[in-house]
Amino acid sequence: MASGRLDVMKPAPVSAKPPLRGPVGVLGTGIAVPERVVTNEELARTLDTTDEWIVSRTGIEQRRFLEIGRSTSDICVEAAERALARSGLRAEDIDAIILSTITPDQPLPSTALIVKERLGAHNALSIDLNQAACAGGVYAMLLGAHLLQSRTTRAVLTIGAEALSRLTDPQDRTTRVFFGDAAGAAVLGPTEAGYGVLAWDSGSLLSDSVQVPAGGSQLPHDHFTLAAGQQYLKMDGRVVWREATAALPLTIQRAAEAAGVDVADIRHFFLHQANRNIIVEVMRALDVPLERAGITVDRLGNTGAATVYTVLDEAMQARRVRRDDLLVVAGIGAGFLWGSIVLRQQ
Repeated sequence: MASGRLDVMKPAPVSAKPPLRGPVGVLGTGIAVPERVVTNEELARTLDTTDEWIVSRTGIEQRRFLEIGRSTSDICVEAAERALARSGLRAEDIDAIILSTITPDQPLPSTALIVKERLGAHNALSIDLNQAACAGGVYAMLLGAHLLQSRTTRAVLTIGAEALSRLTDPQDRTTRVFFGDAAGAAVLGPTEAGYGVLAWDSGSLLSDSVQVPAGGSQLPHDHFTLAAGQQYLKMDGRVVWREATAALPLTIQRAAEAAGVDVADIRHFFLHQANRNIIVEVMRALDVPLERAGITVDRLGNTGAATVYTVLDEAMQARRVRRDDLLVVAGIGAGFLWGSIVLRQQ
């Protein structure tokens, strides 16, 4: 069924990659969420929607919005400090920080650099991924694993974070109910042979079904774009559903094949938390029990690049992930960009 959908979608060619020369695993994870809880009932007071409508179509019951006066870098630092503490490393041990977000503190300077300075990670190369959107958490980990193939790189801090409450129109039901704010982080480093990243897969399909129309060189901000609300995120939910439910099962299957494992043997599925119904459909297409997929979208909403870290960290802290377990981290974001990574837990 998944391949049939992709035939309709006509994606760019996708091919699984060989394993890394040097094994790379997750040494520690951490997340940070704002204190402010925004319920469906609160949104229904100003939007043409109801709690029943939101839950039935998204599975979301509440989300977190960043407090006034705080920014993306604030929650990045919190998540990073937790991941570092659990990895047993210090900030000065980090050789690179890769931060994926579509809501940087500001266009310049670098938000990754702001986080680097606040952490005291003075030896780290700072890298910003600002347009990978919801696929950013996966892409940051994949890039980090590749940086660790260098003999001079010992540890990489990857972060996915969003303050999407700042990017959605408060009067737009089609986006406002879906998104929330959070940050997640993972410290990557060398691991035992046969563990960590076993294989990955990635793909893309150019589409403007999810976009922020204004603010770039093509359409700079002015009073006309602001009056039209073109500074806000726009989304065609039907197209997102179609592409996500087609691309995610296939990228997971291809990564599993490249790793030499059966999808049925993967114990944990850490999927992008766009919509609970999408997760249900992806797991159904893979013919894998839903209980193997972590779920945080019901409590946090879609937190973009942070989502895969929220489910990964929750499973790690609950000690549900055990040595030799196979796990997959997979996501799809605006672009469209998608990817998956298969790992064996050390």
